[in-house]
Amino acid sequence: MTIKLSRSDSGKFRQLLQIDQHELVADARFDPESDSGPNPHDLYDAALAACKAITLLMYAEQARIPLEDVHITIDRDSSEERSGKYHLHVGLVLIGQLDPTQKDRLEKVAAKCPVHKLMTTVETTITTTCEAIQG
Repeated sequence: MTIKLSRSDSGKFRQLLQIDQHELVADARFDPESDSGPNPHDLYDAALAACKAITLLMYAEQARIPLEDVHITIDRDSSEERSGKYHLHVGLVLIGQLDPTQKDRLEKVAAKCPVHKLMTTVETTITTTCEAIQG
């Protein structure tokens, strides 16, 4: 899978992201004029919410747990990001006729979604290649 990014014709910092057949927008969100989409931190945090929801729904279906829907809120505290601390608070709302054991199981499953693991336990290596083109 390759993600391709190009600068948008509209907006000073607006970027177009192409992921297979899907197109997303990212922007800097410094001011109302440059707020045409989520910023990169928003996309990072949103990946966690989406992964948790999908993981929970898939698990519940497979385990025959009567989970009807999942609502998730992510609250970010990035005030200490420059010193190496980035805190995300995840609020899970599980909708369905769940008994306490099922609720507890689903809460544990949510903590094991792949993006949660990437954010908390995996060492990520980034290799960048750079090419300059005369424009």
